Amino acid sequence: MATPYDHTSKDAVWQERWREAGAFTTSDDPLDARPKRYILDMFPYPSGAGLHVGHLEGYTATDIVSRYWRMKGENVLHPMGWDAFGLPAENYAIKTGVHPKETTKQNTDNFRSQIQKAGLSYDWEREIDTSSPEYYKWTQWFFLLLHGRELAERKLSKVNWCESCKTVLANEQVLDGRCERCDTEVVQKEQEQWFFKITEYADRLISSLDTIDWPDGIKAMQENWVGRSEGARIRFAVADSSDVLEVFTTRPDTLFGVTFMALAPEHPMVKQFTTSEQQAEVEAYIEATTKKSELERQASDEKTGVFTGGFVMNPVNGEQVPVWIADYVLMGYGTGAIMAVPAHDERDNVFANKYDLPIVNVIGGLEDPYAKEGGLLEHSDFLNGLDVKSGIQTAIEWIESNNAGVRETTYKLRDWLISRQRYWGAPIPMVYDDQGDVYALPEDELPVLLPEDVDFKPTGESPLVDSETFHAKEDMERITKKLHDAGTLSSDRTIVRRESDTMDGFACSSWYMFRFTDPHNADAFAGKEALSRMMPVDLYVGGAEHAVLHLLYARFFTMVLHDLGYVEFDEPFQALRNPGIILAEDNRKMSKRWGNVVNPDDVIAQHGADTLRMYEMFVGPIEDSKPWSQSGVLGVRRFVDKVWGLFASGSLAAGETPSETRTLLHKTLKKVQEDIEGFSFNTSVSAMMILANHLSEDPTVRVTQEVADVFLKVVSPFAPHLAESCYEAIGGGGLVAMMEWPQLDESALQDETVTIAFQVLGKTRGTFQVAPDATEEEALAIAAQLPGYAQHVGNAELKKVIYVPRRILNVIV
Repeated sequence: MATPYDHTSKDAVWQERWREAGAFTTSDDPLDARPKRYILDMFPYPSGAGLHVGHLEGYTATDIVSRYWRMKGENVLHPMGWDAFGLPAENYAIKTGVHPKETTKQNTDNFRSQIQKAGLSYDWEREIDTSSPEYYKWTQWFFLLLHGRELAERKLSKVNWCESCKTVLANEQVLDGRCERCDTEVVQKEQEQWFFKITEYADRLISSLDTIDWPDGIKAMQENWVGRSEGARIRFAVADSSDVLEVFTTRPDTLFGVTFMALAPEHPMVKQFTTSEQQAEVEAYIEATTKKSELERQASDEKTGVFTGGFVMNPVNGEQVPVWIADYVLMGYGTGAIMAVPAHDERDNVFANKYDLPIVNVIGGLEDPYAKEGGLLEHSDFLNGLDVKSGIQTAIEWIESNNAGVRETTYKLRDWLISRQRYWGAPIPMVYDDQGDVYALPEDELPVLLPEDVDFKPTGESPLVDSETFHAKEDMERITKKLHDAGTLSSDRTIVRRESDTMDGFACSSWYMFRFTDPHNADAFAGKEALSRMMPVDLYVGGAEHAVLHLLYARFFTMVLHDLGYVEFDEPFQALRNPGIILAEDNRKMSKRWGNVVNPDDVIAQHGADTLRMYEMFVGPIEDSKPWSQSGVLGVRRFVDKVWGLFASGSLAAGETPSETRTLLHKTLKKVQEDIEGFSFNTSVSAMMILANHLSEDPTVRVTQEVADVFLKVVSPFAPHLAESCYEAIGGGGLVAMMEWPQLDESALQDETVTIAFQVLGKTRGTFQVAPDATEEEALAIAAQLPGYAQHVGNAELKKVIYVPRRILNVIV
C-alpha cells in the first residue's frame, strides 16, 4: 500500500512551477485567435480577519472553471485584486493611530498568501488595489465623466447622524435607532451631499435584465429595488383652502375606498394641515421619527401615526378625508403622501384598525381582500362592475378629464449618495471658490491624492477638511490659473479649497472589471482594444448580498460608458452565480463571537490544498447553504490518498484498457465536463470517487496509460497539485495544468452488456446479461435459459410480455 500523499512537500513546489511557467497568464496579443473567456470573482475587502472557508468556496469554483477552459484551448482572464477602501481600516486608525494604508497592505499580503496556498490560478500580473493612486485616479475620472454629463450633482439630503461619533452613518449602521458602534441615539438631519443620478437609467436597469443569465431571485431583487410603478398622480383639494395635496397611486380604481390620507412626517404640508389642538402631538411624533432610519421605518411591523386635524376632499365623491402623518410613509417615494384604502391594503388595514378609522370595501368577490387581481368593483359609482384592470384605466381617464390628476410612472430607486465624511476613500475631484461655488478639476490634476497630515478623530466632517497639504496654497493658485485660462472661473474669483468628502467605496468597485483587462494603462481606465477583446465578463461569482448595491451600480456605470461610446456592450456580467453560505458544524453562521470559524490555512496545513478544494465542491450544490463537516474533510482526504496510491509506484498496467474500465472512464469525463460547464461540482467529485474505487479494485489491470492520461486531466481542475504529482510519478513531462483537455470517445460510453431483471408476474426470478440494444425476442430467448424460467414458467402459455430495455423483462403466465 502506498504511503499517504505528502501535501507538505508538494503543494508549494507545484505552485512555484506554475508561476515560473506563466501557466495562468492571460495573453494580450491581438493576433491570439483563441476564444476569450473572462471569469471573475467579486474581489474581497481585505479585512484583518483574513479569508475564511466561505470565500474559498466561490474562488475554488471559478478556479475549476478557469483551469478547465484553459485546457479546452481558450484565452482565460481570471484576475484578483482588492476592494481596499473601507470603514474598518479607518476605525482601526481612530483606535490605534496606525494609518489605514499600513493595515491595508498587511491585510492584502495575508489574503494573497492565503489564496496562493490554495493553488488558485489567478493572473497575478493583473492584481489591482482600489486604494492605490494609480487606480483611484480613474475612479476620480469617472466622477468627472458623470459630472460633465450632468449625472453627478450636489444637493441637500437627509442623513443618519451620530452625535457621539460626529459622523454620518449608512442605514446598515443604524440598529434599532442607535449607532452600531457606540449605541448613541441616531438622529436625521439635512446635509449637502454628492449624488450619482442612477435614476436616469431606471427603465433600462429593469428592461436589460432580460438579456443576461442571472438567478431569477437576483433579477427580482433588482427589479423591486428600482420599483417601477405605473398609476396616477391625483390632486386632493385641501379643505377650506385653494391648495391641493398630490398623491401617487397604482390603484386609482380604489378611490371610493379611501378613508384617510397619510403623509411622511417630513412632508412640507404637515405644518399647513396641523391644527393648534394637534400641534404638540404632531411635533413630538416628528421628533421621534428623526431617530429612525428609513430602513427601520419600512421594516417595522408596528404602524404608528398622529392625526393632524386637517382634511382633504376626495375628488370622486366630494367626501372629507382626514389627514394623518405616519412614519411608514417615506418622502423619497412618490409624493411623500398616500391615499389609504384599508379594505384592500394590508398596511393601511393595520393602521386603520389601530386608530379605529373607517374601512370601506370596494372590490367584491375576492377571497383575499389584498389581492392585486380578481373581483369586480362595487360601491364605486361609475366604476361598478368593472374588473381591476379596466377599473384602473377608467379611473385614470376620469381623473384626467376632470382635471383631478394625470397618468404617471414613479420609481422607488433613489439617486446614489456617494459622499462620505471619511478619510479612507477616493477624494472627490471638485474644488470651491471664495464665493462657495463648486467646479470640476481639470483632468490633468488627477489623481487627487489622499494627504498624510490628517487626524482621524471624528469631528462631523471629513479629516481632509483640516489637512494643510490637501488644500495647499500653491495647488489652489495653480488650479485657479487653469480654470481662469479655460474660462470656467470668473477672473475676479479664486479657488480656495478642495472638496473634502471622499467617495463611497462602491464607486471604486463599479468599474474594476474594466481595469483588469488593462491594469497598467496610465492613459485610460482601460484601452478600447483590451475592452473589446476581453469584455464583457462571461462568468461573475459572488454573494447574493450584493444584489441591489454593487451589481446595480456596476450596471449603471457600464450603461453610461456604452452611451458615451467607450464600450460596445451595456451589461458588464453576462452570467452571474451566487455560492451558498458555508455554515459551521453547529449549523450557525461562522463567527468569532461563536468561536466556530474554520480557517482555510489550518485545513491546508493539516490536509492539503486539494483536500480543501475538493471538499468544498463535494459537500453540496454550490448554491446551497451547508454545514462544515470535519468527518467529510477526512473522507475527501482518503480519496486524495487513494488516487495517489494508484500512481505513486510509477508503474502502469500494460496493454489495452479493459472495456468496462474504459466505459466508466469516458462516462466520468463526460459527467465532469458537463458539470463544470453547468457550474455544478458535487456530482463531479462523486463521479471521480466512483472511478477511483473501480480502479483500486484491480489497479494492475485497470490503471493503464490511457486511464492515467484521461483521469489525471479530469482531476486536475479540482485537485491540481495531486494531478501534477501523480503525472510526475508515472514519468510524465510538462505540467498537466497546461495540457489539452482529453477528447471524449462517444463510442466508449456504450456499455457492452447490461443487466436485465427477469420477472414472472412482477416478482424477480433472476437476472441476465444482454446487449444494450437487444430486442424483446432476443431478451426472451436468453431468459428462457435461466433456472428461474424453467421453475416459474416452464411450458405455460405467455399471456403478455413486458420488456423495458436495459431494465426488466416481465412475463405474465
